[in-house]
Amino acid sequence: MSWLTRVRERLPFGNKRESPDNLWIKCPRCTEMVFRTEYEQNMSVCPHCDHHGRIGADKRLSQVMDEGSFELLPSPQVTEDPLRFKDTKRYTDRLKAARASNPHDDAFTAAFGTIEGQKAVVGVQDFMFMGGSMGMAVGDSFCNAAQRALDENCGFICITAAGGARMQEGILSLMQMPRATVMTRRLREAGLPYIVVLTDPTTGGVTASYAMLGDVHIAEPGALIGFAGQRVIQETIREQLPEGFQRAEYLHKHGMVDMVVHRKDLRERLSQLLEYLTPAKAA
Repeated sequence: MSWLTRVRERLPFGNKRESPDNLWIKCPRCTEMVFRTEYEQNMSVCPHCDHHGRIGADKRLSQVMDEGSFELLPSPQVTEDPLRFKDTKRYTDRLKAARASNPHDDAFTAAFGTIEGQKAVVGVQDFMFMGGSMGMAVGDSFCNAAQRALDENCGFICITAAGGARMQEGILSLMQMPRATVMTRRLREAGLPYIVVLTDPTTGGVTASYAMLGDVHIAEPGALIGFAGQRVIQETIREQLPEGFQRAEYLHKHGMVDMVVHRKDLRERLSQLLEYLTPAKAA
């Protein structure tokens, strides 16, 4: 027995206390370590640099809508793996893996309720589900949410976060773009507001369709918003892109979005817009 072992046996050392591995979060922008409880109490916004973290659909709905006021709309039933797609994995296996780590069946979740007393349907795209990719289920969810807004005679708010169309569904995913466009046109014809909240990231076919068809476009600070990636654009035009290109503040300065709103102010701003834009007969 070594001298160190003998000393340890005689001294009143207690067992090492175990602590959870997820007590801290490292901010992806400033790399500061943030206590998880403080981070969540701050609406998943870094208290050091104000970086807006990505959040799931349930947390987003609870932040935007009045507590206890909203009900989730039913998930659509669509044909899964219509093309029997397989790359390094089967598409069905990718869906199972995504559902195992997410509370919802696909990337778009909608709810009907109130925002500071104003009736609204809110649809949330969750980047944590296969990059928020737009497939048939997302298209159906968007259209059903817009139809519910028409039925309830209230505004429709879409909170986007996506990497684009879901390649495993091919042309069927791209067909969701005109379907969603038709529903935004129906909302406009009914005189009901369609408000888009662009979060990080909103790209690809989603940007090319319903993400840019709102009556008002709001962006979260620092959100990446665009169609093609910066590298692709630079290689195409053979020019260096300006600093902050495709970020919310740059797009606001150049007129692509109407306002950049901090997450803590989003509910109040949405309520104001609903009050201003909803017809008196629907209020």
